[in-house]
Amino acid sequence: MRPRIKSGELCTVEPVDLDKLEVGDVVLCTIRGADYLHIVKAIAEDGRYQIGNNHGKINGWIGKHAIFGRLVAVEP
Repeated sequence: MRPRIKSGELCTVEPVDLDKLEVGDVVLCTIRGADYLHIVKAIAEDGRYQIGNNHGKINGWIGKHAIFGRLVAVEP
């Protein structure tokens, strides 16, 4: 399975209104002090976001405080 983003590609991330996030959006988030791009897999009514990768793995739940933007473009 090919990754959505290959190593070395330029990623553009913009601030996002969390109320407008949708399942399938790719977000920049901080997990245990490191920044990652992850796919939003589910959104809970209590304001938590389930994140995962492009290989079907679920990485867990994060709060809105851990999301800093949404991926809007990827360039080689």
